[in-house]
Amino acid sequence: MKIARNPANAEPILSRSDLVMIADMIPENAKVLDLGCGSGRLLRVLKARKNAKIMGAELDQEKIIRCVDRGVPVIQADLNEPLSLFADNSYDYVILSRTLQAVRRPDLILQEMLRIGGRGIISIMNFGQLDARLQLLFGNMPVTKRLPLKWYETPNIHPGMLSDFRDMCREKGIRILKELPVSQHRDFMRFLAPVWPNLLASNAIFVISK
Repeated sequence: MKIARNPANAEPILSRSDLVMIADMIPENAKVLDLGCGSGRLLRVLKARKNAKIMGAELDQEKIIRCVDRGVPVIQADLNEPLSLFADNSYDYVILSRTLQAVRRPDLILQEMLRIGGRGIISIMNFGQLDARLQLLFGNMPVTKRLPLKWYETPNIHPGMLSDFRDMCREKGIRILKELPVSQHRDFMRFLAPVWPNLLASNAIFVISK
């Protein structure tokens, strides 16, 4: 079911640093699909600032309604199932933001992304960041600013480190074109994150292709 309404008059903004970085990567007039698009904030920004041809895919009905209120076209879709609604090579970019760890088969959703689009942009959480490792060292599952839910509340079923993602891409023949580490810290560790991303980055953005 495809839904669209006129966008609200308010200027779209992004508060998440990874989404700001993703928006900067998208060229003018690109055709963009956002898988697990949530309430449609990123797509609305891309439409307003980059004149992108946008489409979202989301399962949650409440978030779909919020997309509609923002004027973002959206299709209800389960990312754990084949995305047969989308034809091969039908988009320039396919985005998956902080969702990879919550799908049943991360490797299969990456393959679907690269079937549908020429480039995939993945924002993933790093479960190997220093804060998380210290909590594991002292015997507890991590709760951090980027991982705020306790182990029995979280939808994350595939916690992994950035090195795990790189290994999976290598095993599946997926090319990593760019990697941008993102740190939640505002002190010196923010500047060290690109040096030791697997330890100091809270999340990272990867651009991938076949």
